[in-house]
Amino acid sequence: MHWRYFIVIILGLQTFLGCKDPKTTSNLAHGCLNAQRVTYAKGFCLTQQNGYTLLKILDPNSGQMKQQIALVPEGARYPEGFSSDQLIKVPITSIVATSTTHIPPLELLDRATALSGFPNLDYISSSLTRARIDSGMVQELGQNEALNIEVLVSLKPDVLMTFSIDETQKGLEKVKQAGIPLIYNGDWTEQHPLGKAEWIKVFGALFDIEAQADSIFRTIEKEYLNLKSLAKQSQTQPTVISGALYKDIWYAPKGDSWAAKFIEDAHGLYLWKDTAGTGSLQWNIEEILQYTHKAQIWIGPGQFTRYDQMAQSSPTYTQFKPFQDKKVYTFSSTKGPTGGLLYYELASMRPDWVLSDLIHILHPGLLAPDYEPKFFTPLAP
Repeated sequence: MHWRYFIVIILGLQTFLGCKDPKTTSNLAHGCLNAQRVTYAKGFCLTQQNGYTLLKILDPNSGQMKQQIALVPEGARYPEGFSSDQLIKVPITSIVATSTTHIPPLELLDRATALSGFPNLDYISSSLTRARIDSGMVQELGQNEALNIEVLVSLKPDVLMTFSIDETQKGLEKVKQAGIPLIYNGDWTEQHPLGKAEWIKVFGALFDIEAQADSIFRTIEKEYLNLKSLAKQSQTQPTVISGALYKDIWYAPKGDSWAAKFIEDAHGLYLWKDTAGTGSLQWNIEEILQYTHKAQIWIGPGQFTRYDQMAQSSPTYTQFKPFQDKKVYTFSSTKGPTGGLLYYELASMRPDWVLSDLIHILHPGLLAPDYEPKFFTPLAP
């Protein structure tokens, strides 16, 4: 099962945040001092060397370098001092991805045709990539926890991009033995919304189109910052809660999380903004009941899409003012044709779309009158 769906379906409560409290330090340590064009992301850096680009992947927990890979242009000599699994000839022409967050950068860079395999294809929602799936151009690789290594190896991709941060994922050693380079994509560990989107630059480097990737990112960054400035013009700052119950424990984003940053940038007042950390806070029912009438808006009530579902699940939900005022908003209703949640595929690469949705919710009328939400919609009755 895709790790993000594991969070939502098994826990049934995570909203729009990461799973951990990564203790990432600045990527200016660990040899990234001269990195070019990486502003927000903490999980990677790119440096221009003599005739090649050096990609460094950093561990989100320790901040230490996890990988360094030389991306060598076609026709150039391989640099010395690298093992075979640390050398990738660019531009690559084929890739196996393992997270739906890897699909948008491929499409934005016009490299969707490079995708040759993916685990659990039903999670992919993009119409462009779904057409390739339906035509048999993208192979099913089973589940992320147990990749079909035989099929993967038979595809002979130039790169396997995994969302793991180490080699503990089952089968990865066999992939390396087959001579297929691995890249650990840690976009999900980034806590700044633009940090996740900046991982498009890794894809740009792999396809040797870094300028194109930089341009796309700058466009997203500009739109995000413009929206943030627009939100600050509002005379109101609605109070916001997030999260849901699981076995009588309330889980919600902590104050330093990706989710909390979105609410802050949308000029909302997240009631738990002062809770330190980037993962999930956990409170029992008695602790959470003190907030029943302190919030005006509820963003991300777990997997719920209807008010009657919430009421049937727990009468505690009905005590909250946003529930009573019908001001609860979810991304779980916005799905692709095979049931994949669009938020999990697109949100990390399009933080500007997430922010515009939240501004639309928190400050009605601030955006165009005909604004159509991309992810967040009101719960149905």
